[in-house]
Amino acid sequence: MTDVQTRIGEMVNGSDVLLFMKGTPMFPQCGFSSRAIAILQHLNVPFDSVDVLQDQDVRQGIKAFSDWPTIPQLYVKGEFVGGSDIMMEMYESGELKELLADKGVATAA
Repeated sequence: MTDVQTRIGEMVNGSDVLLFMKGTPMFPQCGFSSRAIAILQHLNVPFDSVDVLQDQDVRQGIKAFSDWPTIPQLYVKGEFVGGSDIMMEMYESGELKELLADKGVATAA
């Protein structure tokens, strides 16, 4: 495993809910990241984020880590959930809230 893959693995495993995104929750830098933040905030889920625009190694490395070509990417308890479109589908169907509850992540929604 490369150094960046090790770093990403530590980030993923160090947070119950982690979103790799472009920008920050206060200032998302793309519409997909903005939508992902809105979903998590609507569910009132505490989460951490990583701004991939600040580290090109992480920006490219996360794509290899998950074998998923796009950002944002959501991880819950170390498990890759998906990108913005999958998050939206899961949110609308209630699956995302159910997944969070099954993993022991408290939501207020």
